Amino acid sequence: MDDMETTLQRIFASESRRVLATLIRLLGDFDLAEDALQEAFVAALKQWPEDGVPDNPRAWLVSAGRFKAIDQLRRRARYDALLREQADYLAAQATVEMEIENAAIEDDRLRLIFTCCHPGLAPQAQVALTLREVCGLTTEAIARAFLSKPATVAQRIVRAKGKIRDAKIPYEVPEGAALAERLQSVLQVIYLVFNEGYLASSGEQALRHDLSEEAIRLAELVLALLAERTDQPDPECQGLLALMLLHHARRATRTDAQGELVLLENQQRSLWDRQEIQRADQLVRQALLSRRFGPYTLQAAIAAVHAQSPSSAETDWQEIVGLYDLLMQHMPTPIVALNRAAALAMRDGPEAGLQALEPLMENKALKGYHLAHAALADMHRQLGHQDAAAQAYTQALALATQPAEKRFLQQRLADLSG
Repeated sequence: MDDMETTLQRIFASESRRVLATLIRLLGDFDLAEDALQEAFVAALKQWPEDGVPDNPRAWLVSAGRFKAIDQLRRRARYDALLREQADYLAAQATVEMEIENAAIEDDRLRLIFTCCHPGLAPQAQVALTLREVCGLTTEAIARAFLSKPATVAQRIVRAKGKIRDAKIPYEVPEGAALAERLQSVLQVIYLVFNEGYLASSGEQALRHDLSEEAIRLAELVLALLAERTDQPDPECQGLLALMLLHHARRATRTDAQGELVLLENQQRSLWDRQEIQRADQLVRQALLSRRFGPYTLQAAIAAVHAQSPSSAETDWQEIVGLYDLLMQHMPTPIVALNRAAALAMRDGPEAGLQALEPLMENKALKGYHLAHAALADMHRQLGHQDAAAQAYTQALALATQPAEKRFLQQRLADLSG
């Protein structure tokens, strides 16, 4: 029995999300599919020790889950005629041969990702629903990751499912131009998950490698499924995956032994994950060669220049500024302009950086962004403008929410007066 439980745990870990995605398509209901998934595994625990593990466990679980859901609807149908109709419809559909080919089930996972990331859902709901349904994280785990109450996360997920049902959001991967448009929502959600892991928005734990790795896994899944569907990789998905790999490659050096943040220029580059950097570099090159790249690929190209540099001083800042110029054409946002000003300061000196940054500080978004004030403070500090630097560090400190970032800024402020 212990061996069977181990086998079932292994199959649950590898197949449960695929089975769930197919059950959602077949049953048309998230909650019903989740109940059916659990009942299918309970049935397997009872039957497989006697009958043996089926040749195709995934297909067996999908079939068992489907009929468990029909039975559940029929039990409830005694009090609801609509449920009786739904059960009869699903039973009639079940007489048709089910799609159990791997490609079909993989397509179900892609459908599920695009449904969870539908732009009709609020961004926070997209993230929570994706982590719950696609990644299999518990509500409690999602709440811990985003420092929310489990009840709040649960309500968010319930509302998202209700919106999908009531708005009749189709469980599908869009075609043609709509695919490219909707893919942006998917990539944004994946990057949001990664960024929360890369530097948590609040809480004592500054880095959440589990979330970063979940985002990387999601990007790999989307890239592979899109390649199967379209016979060619998506350049921006390649770019996003490369960008995350390049940042994740530095994970061992981003904090010191006490958990304090370490700036890029002070990180021990020999500890960076060279395998991940090499893989990311290949992805960036492929995306750039496609001539169909966008902002994620350009950001990855910038990160690749940093990753390939022996030290901060030996970084090709000329190339980085040029890449930021190109990125500004694709994504002319205040944050990109801020990063470009910081790169200018590295290439041409803090005076040049300050001249580029100061006009940007009139932007409302940057006025409320702690890293913009921190960058301004650094440039003033390098130029010997003690009072201006102290004022900017103080403003950055007032806006920062992450404890590790606040401690870093407090130290910078203390160094000025020391």
